[in-house]
Amino acid sequence: MTALQAAALYTALNLFLLVFLAYRVASRRQASKIGLGHGDNEELHRAVRVHGNAAEWLPGALLGLLLLALLDAPVLLIHALGVFLILGRGLHAYGLSASPGTTRGRVAGAAITLLIYVIEGAALFWFALR
Repeated sequence: MTALQAAALYTALNLFLLVFLAYRVASRRQASKIGLGHGDNEELHRAVRVHGNAAEWLPGALLGLLLLALLDAPVLLIHALGVFLILGRGLHAYGLSASPGTTRGRVAGAAITLLIYVIEGAALFWFALR
């Protein structure tokens, strides 16, 4: 598998995660008959934020994977970042879905995502200047 294929694989997996999270929002909207906003429905509010948070953080991380692949970064690096990205976003989604408060999954998922941003940023800087 090439680096570009690996980046495409993890992009696909994260896009499927976004579709799943969007489905959860749509089904909760339909069940509660709330078309816009959350109408003080806590379950809908959490589903909207889980999806929104993923939609806010995934594009940068996925762009980083793509650029690293295009800069001929090692395939193992792309795989490691990709695995941890899907793990981190999954943990965050699970943790925030379970409770509006601080949960281990939410904290771990956010920390993993931030760490991926730092590693990708450093790697992009390195591979851009080598």
